[in-house]
Amino acid sequence: MTPAENHRLTRVGPGTPMGDYLRRYWMPVAGVAQLDETPVMPLRVFGEDLVLFRTRSGEYGLVERHCSHRRADLAHGMVEARGLRCHYHGWLFDVRGHCVARPYEDVSQPGKRAPEGTHLRAWPVAAKAGLLWAYLGPEPAPLLPDWEPFSRRNVFVQVVISQIPCNWLQCQENSIDPVHFEWMHENWGNRLRDGVKGAMGPPHLRLRFEEFEFGFRYQRLREGTDPTHPLWQVGRVCLWPNAFFLGEHFEWRVPIDDENTLSVVWKATRVPRDCEPYEQKRVPAWVGPIYDNEGRLITSHVMNQDFVAWIGQGRIADRSREHLGASDQGIVLYRRRLQAELDNLAQGGEPKGLIRDPLRNQAVVLPVADTESAFEGYTRQQILAD
Repeated sequence: MTPAENHRLTRVGPGTPMGDYLRRYWMPVAGVAQLDETPVMPLRVFGEDLVLFRTRSGEYGLVERHCSHRRADLAHGMVEARGLRCHYHGWLFDVRGHCVARPYEDVSQPGKRAPEGTHLRAWPVAAKAGLLWAYLGPEPAPLLPDWEPFSRRNVFVQVVISQIPCNWLQCQENSIDPVHFEWMHENWGNRLRDGVKGAMGPPHLRLRFEEFEFGFRYQRLREGTDPTHPLWQVGRVCLWPNAFFLGEHFEWRVPIDDENTLSVVWKATRVPRDCEPYEQKRVPAWVGPIYDNEGRLITSHVMNQDFVAWIGQGRIADRSREHLGASDQGIVLYRRRLQAELDNLAQGGEPKGLIRDPLRNQAVVLPVADTESAFEGYTRQQILAD
């Protein structure tokens, strides 16, 4: 890639081609449970500082961070039934950004409506599957995808959110890079745990990539397996445009700005069969740390090992200095599709994978390799014996 091509795919602020493209999709920005304790939360996405809140009547809002009166920080605002009230002079804004009350002005000039310029920019927010989703693009908005895992029964769901100090693209490219699993999560992971005695994982023998409606599917054949293996027959999903789906969990990489990314993980763990039926009342959401108490990057499990690789590429990876190989077929396909999508959008085309038909948007199925774990489950005894 040239520096100009890299710049085009990595810059996500207002008015940039990639920022404008990604805004056409609903993005998970927080866990519903995060607003249980504090109903007002500052949020930075796509290079803009915003405030996410839940009113006392249960509505969700997302507005620009600074009050239109004297630019006070609405992250310190007070939620009320009608919206979010500024802590400085009491101006009240509803979830659509309309200024619906100005206490002193309402007394001194009764009946005078707030002028249009006092309204805040606001964006739609929807709650689904324990996540809060925001749409920051032009209307009409597409439907918020109803992925099949969101309606699974007898699962325990949790949301894990981490802030990663690097650009979104190097995070997402991980989603279509199967060989890294062999080396980073097995070989390096085993070496971290067991030292020089750490076992080496079976090598990859063949890779296959194919595009479908909602992204790319990659399949791999490793030593010790044959073409009947689910990871060759079905594989994993690089979910368009900025997510990864592994059958029992999703990973989204939401741009905070050019140099920071919000990693949002939604994981559904099937409960033991002898614990069914199980109904979850609340989806917990917690912040996953990336550094230990000494300031070192945590390397003990899969997600954090990915973080180490992404961060190590720099704030914005310089792809003009790469030397790609045969294992990078998926990376090339993904980048070419991104460039083609930006060209298509510039010509007025519809972005890939949007859902606008309500009949289509009902438990939308994605490829799942490990069907036994996802759909059939195991007994407690089987789990403990594994």
